Amino acid sequence: MAKITKKKTIPFNFGSKHISYIRKCNDCIYNVAEGAVRAGKTVDNIYAFAHDLKSTRDRIHLATGSTVANAKLNIGDANGFGLEYIFRGQSHWGKYKDNDCLYVKGPSTNNKQRIVIFAGAAKADSFKKIRGNSYGMWIATEINLHHENTIKEAFNRQLAAHKRKIFWDLNPDNPKAKIYTEYIDKYAKQHTEGKLLGGYNYEHFTLRDNVNISELRKLEIESQYDVKSIWYQRDILGKRVIAEGLIYRAFADAVNSESENRFKKKEKPPNLSEIIIGVDFGGNGSGHAFVATGITRNYQDIIVLASDWHDCSKGDIDPDKLGQYFVDFCYKVLNIYGNITHVYCDSAEQTLINGLRSSAKKQGLGWLRIGNALKEAINERIRLTNRMMAQMRFYYMVGMCDSIVSAMCSAIWDPNSPIEDVRLDDGTSDIDTLDAFEYTIERYITKFIRYE
Repeated sequence: MAKITKKKTIPFNFGSKHISYIRKCNDCIYNVAEGAVRAGKTVDNIYAFAHDLKSTRDRIHLATGSTVANAKLNIGDANGFGLEYIFRGQSHWGKYKDNDCLYVKGPSTNNKQRIVIFAGAAKADSFKKIRGNSYGMWIATEINLHHENTIKEAFNRQLAAHKRKIFWDLNPDNPKAKIYTEYIDKYAKQHTEGKLLGGYNYEHFTLRDNVNISELRKLEIESQYDVKSIWYQRDILGKRVIAEGLIYRAFADAVNSESENRFKKKEKPPNLSEIIIGVDFGGNGSGHAFVATGITRNYQDIIVLASDWHDCSKGDIDPDKLGQYFVDFCYKVLNIYGNITHVYCDSAEQTLINGLRSSAKKQGLGWLRIGNALKEAINERIRLTNRMMAQMRFYYMVGMCDSIVSAMCSAIWDPNSPIEDVRLDDGTSDIDTLDAFEYTIERYITKFIRYE
């Protein structure tokens, strides 16, 4: 067997609080790192997980994120600090029972094979992908974005483990969220009372605890957030806070102060790489919504190009009329901006989607690629939009986007949902147009973040 050498040393550099947390991981089953973004939480867990992977007798282990891409990006890659770099020359990506995985085998594992399966966990049926295997250790990034079904299934899959361990990280959430009441705070209470076997290791980190980030860079990161948003309170200040009030407060303030509206664009953007249309179908008390969004080169900016909303509460919009509205909207976009890359529609209405395809074909638009929206978690879509606004990477075309502007100015958090962050959907705001807009950007979340 050829000798394996590491060509590059990973520049790990941990502050004292991080070193203490990592050392405690060695003796504890439950390890939870909570706090601000860029605080180094995930890297701590990756380092501790990799250390235990070298000596564990269990063959298969689990790595999860809100999506598979998120898990691979934050745990596998982690900007050069991930598992594939720690086991450089001793690992390769592949498939195991139709799951993405990282195979590890080399001197670090005493030439014994270890398999780390990567899976998404945000959806109600995500747990089905991790069934059928017994896992040793489980590392999860953004555990608060995991569906409870997946959390329970992952625990069940660890029952036969020789070295059973969990490594969780998260940014602060609603203080009454189930991830706290059912798990993190519950474990802390049991640990204090001496009722939790196996050891509990919890640490809260802030951006200031990361010794690898310069003061200038810390200020840059903070500037990427709207200081009035819950994301600033959670991601930057590291606080558990309840979502309340306007969702897009900075945007609403700018629109209401017309002379200082920094989100407006009056001239056609010159560097659009994609133009995507989102369609949400209405029902009783709502309407059919169309939104066209332009994305500039390298996923730098989001520009809402046009939006329309048609009231369907009276039931006077039949499929043919809906098809004509759609075709008219598409031709408006084509005439002004010259292209449509994709059309993404609410996947719950397949009959209406087929009707749009038929109408488009009859009127010379049969080439349109009309498919299903991804329907990413709503709060992830909101989070992206808020960050793009804070970074001045979100704009709208004046005179073309009345419905989306109105929808964003009136969107609020549901005050009657104290446990979860839920966007109010009681007919007082235009959720249809918000959904249609979000369908146009949700597939590109990781690409927009990568640009940062």
